[in-house]
Amino acid sequence: MQTKAVILTAPGNLGLDTLGLIAPAADEIVVEITTSAISTGTEKLFWSGQMPPFPGMGYPLVPGYEAAGEVVEAGPETGFRVGEHVFVPGANCYEGAHGLFGGSARRLVAKAARVTRIDRGLGEVGALLALAATARHAMAGPGKVVPDLIVGHGVLGRLLARLTVAAGAPAPTVWEIDPTRADGAKGYEVIAPEDDPRRDYRAIYDASGRSDLLNDMVGRIAKGGEIVLAGFYTQPLSFAFPPAFMKEARFRISAEWAPADMVATRALVESGALGLDGLVTHRRQATEAAEAYQTAFTDPACLKMILNWESVA
Repeated sequence: MQTKAVILTAPGNLGLDTLGLIAPAADEIVVEITTSAISTGTEKLFWSGQMPPFPGMGYPLVPGYEAAGEVVEAGPETGFRVGEHVFVPGANCYEGAHGLFGGSARRLVAKAARVTRIDRGLGEVGALLALAATARHAMAGPGKVVPDLIVGHGVLGRLLARLTVAAGAPAPTVWEIDPTRADGAKGYEVIAPEDDPRRDYRAIYDASGRSDLLNDMVGRIAKGGEIVLAGFYTQPLSFAFPPAFMKEARFRISAEWAPADMVATRALVESGALGLDGLVTHRRQATEAAEAYQTAFTDPACLKMILNWESVA
């Protein structure tokens, strides 16, 4: 069995090619992908060659961990049926290529335990569930405080803000320095940092991935306030100790979503409590993958790029 897939052979060298697929086991399903999304965080680091050493990394690599499609084959131990629509957070099923992510392909093989059934009516935004679940993971759980300041109005920042509003908490403030990303707020305010006089935030969530903002954030929290690092940082993080000491600042790192986050997020989306509208700004055919990735990683107006795989044989 073979598939067309996006293959990153080296930093900056990406295109569509054919790969062999490992035969599915009894607990695996074969999914025909209809749409996949491009991550401007971790995937960009592989594309640019800036990703620090990470387990399972290497080239050639099939990128992508945001994909949705239809089950076309289901092993007897999966509990899935042919025709069901699913979200797939990547796959490691390729011959001759690393599948650290592995979701950007026309057809893939995945463990049933990693796959989530979704409503077909979600359409292209079904591919965004992983990012929404990651935002939920940062906020939900014992002892966690919802953000009252979010740094960055990209897709993750917007999802954090929407989840805060959906939870019935006070609307957060969102910082954004790029005017092209300042619009699209739903029930909260987006402002430039220099226009914000507050110095008493209880919880600041950084969705920018910028390692040079820690001192600014420390100066904005109330005593005992928390800074949540929700982005991915390639450079060592540092901050001036005396201001953090005076504030008794707390720092928390939030990683990727857990299964419970996906279940809760799917319920929020399918009930209409959490909207994913307005997050996809660009769309390309999978055959135009090289141009699509270039746009996703270099155009600040591109919040989320979707690849359409339906025309790929």
